[in-house]
Amino acid sequence: MALFAIADTHLSFGTNKPMDTFEGWQNYTEKLKKNWNKLVTENDTVVIAGDISWAMNFDELKADFAFINNLNGNKIIFKGNHDYWWNTMSKMNKFIEENHFNSIRILHNNSVNYNNVSVCGSRGWMFESEEDHDEKILNREVHRLKASLDSAQYDEKIVFLHYPPLTTASECSEILNLLNEYGIKKCYYGHLHGDAAKYAIDGCRNDIDFKLISCDRLNFTPYLILK
Repeated sequence: MALFAIADTHLSFGTNKPMDTFEGWQNYTEKLKKNWNKLVTENDTVVIAGDISWAMNFDELKADFAFINNLNGNKIIFKGNHDYWWNTMSKMNKFIEENHFNSIRILHNNSVNYNNVSVCGSRGWMFESEEDHDEKILNREVHRLKASLDSAQYDEKIVFLHYPPLTTASECSEILNLLNEYGIKKCYYGHLHGDAAKYAIDGCRNDIDFKLISCDRLNFTPYLILK
């Protein structure tokens, strides 16, 4: 049993927004499927850290979830800034149950146990996001991450975020303070693509190991977290 992670799959089987038009993304769904199923077994788990699908609603989402569900292993997913289909937990779980997407699990204000480790996470916040900087939004995201951390059953916690909590150019001190408060040692994040990836922090800062796991950064291959 192993734990993997990847972010920003940006699927669009149910919509007309193919990522193939971007440099380096040609035939990316075929690459993702091939690389994923080569590494991941049915007993493994993959965290998908936001920006999962371009769908705007559940009808458009169905084909993308079918693709994810048919990949090897179990999946833990949470919201990114482009997941406009995201809804309440009850509605999402009902959608998953009705469509028999039985390998997909939602991470939202909660945590998931994996062996002796708690998988925690949330969308997070980044001041360069598409939303206007609003203290209310920031406080909401901090609260959601705290709720996830508080629900953890194990001392060792691994945090996954969509937005990077820090880059070479900026940082979100409220998120970083929370990670330090809970003694987090590993944090994985997505959101940064192409030229923006040059601002990523890959390595140790303030006793926390950070890693960018956006799909194109990983060459469309899930990243091994734990064996």
